[in-house]
Amino acid sequence: MAEELLRAHHDGSPAHVDTPADQVVATPPIGARTRVRVSVPHAAQVDRVHVRAVEDGEPVHRPARRVGRGTAVDVYEAEVHQVTPTQRYRFELDGAGGTRWLTQAGTVEHEVPDTWDFALCAQPAPPRWVADAALYQIFPDRFARGGASEDWPSWAEPAAWDEPVATSYPASMHQLYGGDLLGIVQRLEHLTHLGVSGVYLTPIFPSIENHRYAAASFDAVDAFLGGDAGLAELSAALHARGLVLIGDLTLNHSGSTHPWFLAAQADAASEEAGYYHFIEHPHRYHAWQGVTTLPKFDHRSPALRARLYDGPGSVAARYLDAPFHLDGWRIDAANMAGRQGATDLAHDLQRALLATVRAVGDDRYLLAEHCHDATVDLQGEGWHGTMDYAGFTRPVWSWLVAPGRDVHLLGGPAPVRRRGGREVARMIDLVRGQIPWRSVIHGMTLLGSHDTLRWAFVAGDRDRRHVGLTWLLTFAGVPSLFYGDEVGLGGALPAADPDARAGGTGAADVLTRQPMPWDPDAWDHDTHDLVRRLLRMRAGSPALRRGGLRWVHLDDDVIAYLRLHPDEQVLVVLARQQTGAFDLDAEVLGARTLEPMTDQARVTVREGRLRIPATERAAARVWRLGATA
Repeated sequence: MAEELLRAHHDGSPAHVDTPADQVVATPPIGARTRVRVSVPHAAQVDRVHVRAVEDGEPVHRPARRVGRGTAVDVYEAEVHQVTPTQRYRFELDGAGGTRWLTQAGTVEHEVPDTWDFALCAQPAPPRWVADAALYQIFPDRFARGGASEDWPSWAEPAAWDEPVATSYPASMHQLYGGDLLGIVQRLEHLTHLGVSGVYLTPIFPSIENHRYAAASFDAVDAFLGGDAGLAELSAALHARGLVLIGDLTLNHSGSTHPWFLAAQADAASEEAGYYHFIEHPHRYHAWQGVTTLPKFDHRSPALRARLYDGPGSVAARYLDAPFHLDGWRIDAANMAGRQGATDLAHDLQRALLATVRAVGDDRYLLAEHCHDATVDLQGEGWHGTMDYAGFTRPVWSWLVAPGRDVHLLGGPAPVRRRGGREVARMIDLVRGQIPWRSVIHGMTLLGSHDTLRWAFVAGDRDRRHVGLTWLLTFAGVPSLFYGDEVGLGGALPAADPDARAGGTGAADVLTRQPMPWDPDAWDHDTHDLVRRLLRMRAGSPALRRGGLRWVHLDDDVIAYLRLHPDEQVLVVLARQQTGAFDLDAEVLGARTLEPMTDQARVTVREGRLRIPATERAAARVWRLGATA
């Protein structure tokens, strides 16, 4: 019997926290009292439950009362008093089974830091639409040509759409395929047919490199992409179809050809010189990862803040408003923005940007790029969420990477190691357990991006690829597909290219940016059909969009979890290879049947057990829990 199912459980979702019907997560104001519930299986041998909250720096214990007595599970309820803006709490479980703490990192029998306590945030919640979203990331140059301009940039090395991606510098940064915003408009039927709810667009400002993170200006959209009119047209076309549009803004650095930086270099006494971290004016300065084309902003400058993100006249505000109406920003290198040596203004930056965004509208999303531990920036006062490389991408890669395949994630020197299901779940819990539930449910989950290898290559075969896609679209968080993942793009690296290694050399992520193949004969149609089905299933399921998360069975080759919502419970079972059958306790699970949501058989209870069938290969299965036989 799965031991994970026999442990007490609580999370921050509406299944366990009183949440107003019009909210995704509870946002109790200071002074409020919020009812929270914990499910305790009888097998855990618990007789007494207390909630422990830290109030004004001191732990306070309050008894929980039993409000539900089941044949296999009891439900206890307590109140959490909102004393601080981010109010932390945990549960003390006591009985014949011993005294234990229940935290976001699981159940432990010893004292642990408050780091992993549950948390309720009083700050305004992220926009309601975010938790329901499924985004599609587009790298503009590589998605579709619309013929917006024939005036190619002087630095560009034009490439035919079917030409191999260059991996050697400088061609890797100068090769331009000619995709533009009009091309996206012309291909919107692909997105609506697929079933995504919006687009996350990598930078659209003029630049001297094809990724456009080296912005040469923030004053206007790159004319080669279609200019301001092109962005306004794309935004209008998406909104007319009920889709959102997220932009990409770099607050850590500009490009070295940006007028601000040129003015800064020209005159050490200029206002613009204060915008950057000069070591020795004019040619020695701090830059992103030491790359001299990406000089780093100095956020101690009030003038920089006002021009870039602080207030209604800033760059950030302008593109959220008419005529562009962006629905939010993804902030590039957000983990570094405002941080340089002894200077750390990152939280000041977040608060100022959030105020700017909310002044435009409280329905705008603020997403941060963060490639490792983002917990210090996700405590309720800044970013709505981050790209969850640490709490999702790396664990998923660790479980599903093709055996023997040497892949690196985000430039790390060591390859991603293949790990068992219990260890992978622990990886996720230790990262996500340090942040409030609101930051989990509004963070971006992804199998890959323009900065990583293609998911199809990492997984290695179609079955594992499909298991990963099912995991992505049924897990807690806002899923994001990188263009082409839905048709199996990038399953193999070009063998003829000596730089096309899977290691952290930089070549692998450049190869990721292959042009989208628009010839259906080049598509994996089984993958395309699966993604469409999963997106429809997610859109129709409150549990998959907004529900809590509970592990129910873990072993080396199987990961099974519940998505819990007051209106629905969904069981997801992932297998990375051939596996045997296993049983789940029907009484603890609270189900008499498992109704299939994907292509598998209905499961009914027998002798108090729900038997999950064996698999002959890697497979993903999804059931909705039914209460009656």
